[in-house]
Amino acid sequence: MTEKLLLYGGAIQQAGAVRQKAEQRSTASEMEKERGISISSTVMNFDYNNLRINILDTPGHQDFSEDTYRALAAADNAVMLLDGAKGLEPQTRKLFEVCRMRKLPLFTFVNKLDRPAMSPYEIMDQIQEEFELETYPILWPIGDGDRFKGVLDRIEKVVHLYKKPSARGKKAEVVQISLEDTEALEDMIDDSELFEKLIEDAELLDELLEPLDMNRVLSADQSPLFFGSAMTNFGVQLFLDKFCDLGTKPMGRQATLKADASKTADKTEGMIAPEHEEFTGFIFKTQANLDPKHRDRLAYVRIVSGVYEKGMKVSHNRSKSGKKYNLAQAQALFGSDRSSVELAYPGDVIGINNPGNFAIGDTLHTGNVNLAFPGIPSFSPEKFSYIRSPNPSEYKSFRKGIDQLLDEGAIQALRQRNDDGGGPLLLAAVGQLQFEVVQARLKNEYGVESLMEPLGYSLARWVDGGWDAVDKADADGKLFGIMTVQDRWKRPVLLFRNDWKAAALSEEEKYLELKPWSEPPSFDN
Repeated sequence: MTEKLLLYGGAIQQAGAVRQKAEQRSTASEMEKERGISISSTVMNFDYNNLRINILDTPGHQDFSEDTYRALAAADNAVMLLDGAKGLEPQTRKLFEVCRMRKLPLFTFVNKLDRPAMSPYEIMDQIQEEFELETYPILWPIGDGDRFKGVLDRIEKVVHLYKKPSARGKKAEVVQISLEDTEALEDMIDDSELFEKLIEDAELLDELLEPLDMNRVLSADQSPLFFGSAMTNFGVQLFLDKFCDLGTKPMGRQATLKADASKTADKTEGMIAPEHEEFTGFIFKTQANLDPKHRDRLAYVRIVSGVYEKGMKVSHNRSKSGKKYNLAQAQALFGSDRSSVELAYPGDVIGINNPGNFAIGDTLHTGNVNLAFPGIPSFSPEKFSYIRSPNPSEYKSFRKGIDQLLDEGAIQALRQRNDDGGGPLLLAAVGQLQFEVVQARLKNEYGVESLMEPLGYSLARWVDGGWDAVDKADADGKLFGIMTVQDRWKRPVLLFRNDWKAAALSEEEKYLELKPWSEPPSFDN
């Protein structure tokens, strides 16, 4: 889908699926190409109809859903891509929950209509029942599978009938006919059953559905709904045009403000609007070895306000007062390709050199007022495994690789209580594939082997009550069969073998204040 948006946006001339060797701009790693999936979010941008479109292409596989959550922190709109045959899937539900939490405008595109698909009414009902979200169909399908003819644009009352493109990956050929020109329409569709159903559906939808309400769309209470096929290029450009008309422009962010960096300074909450004159932005992703030859590290910054200018100096919310960082060079990102940027504006995503000081959730800004945007939480992992290097001579490279991958947030690290780094390292992940990615990257990028030793725990809970609460529960015999560890900030984490045990402990020992996610350290830390 992303490649087809780039195709119709003019960013590439030919699109290819993940396994194809055509102009693959959005999928970079060998593992992605081999497995045919995305395992990391990718940033791309292009200009279209006098607008700058920034795409954050997120992994579809549920094992990498945490990377998707982080990318959503930088987004102003979200596109929920559904498989027409499968409807809602587990990772789709997680995505929606985050969108609803952040009140992100949500656009829904039902894909793969060139294959046998569920009824569009079934999909609407699924979304309504599961999410209590009303949908408003803008592009309505005409058939599916081998009988997929095209879509009806319900806003313009125009039917778009498609012919297969002349070459694989090229733009589809389109014939447009007014819905009111029934004689020509029936002739072009050349399927009396589909024609009659189209006319019936058009009348039924007009009569039964509430009108499109952009205020409700922007508050995530109504979702514009589109149908099409990215593989055959049906409906993609129509979706892009409608999205440009309906989507929200770059939005501001709430921030914590302090007059100075002292711990005693009063803190206030305020909205940083895009028009705010000072430069502000936050880091939502870090990545090492984008160019393996140079061992580079990059931080992805979503600009909230002001203007980035090459060579500007910025403050960092977790660094000492008065310390400045020189952003000597920023880069525009297009998958694995990069180009130098002189200026960038609110809504843009830029890549900056990461000397090792920047982490996910950090805030960068100019001006005399210290500020921090809300941190980006880590969600509860479900897989746990010790990792070690089998070769002592490779330990230095192993340690470097692990540290950089942890900085990326590719995986979480836990240790035994009071372990300052010398004990066994316990990796925690949302899914098994994350472990495989870590091992593959250690081998390919750092030249080291690794061994994994899985543990039989299935979820983690952070203890907001602190170590005193953990000690009390332990003394009372409440932590039998539960593993106690610490996260990177030495905060207590409990590992459970099942949901029932976690729910029971949370209900019975409320002073523990168990949470399924970890908030980053506060402004003062």
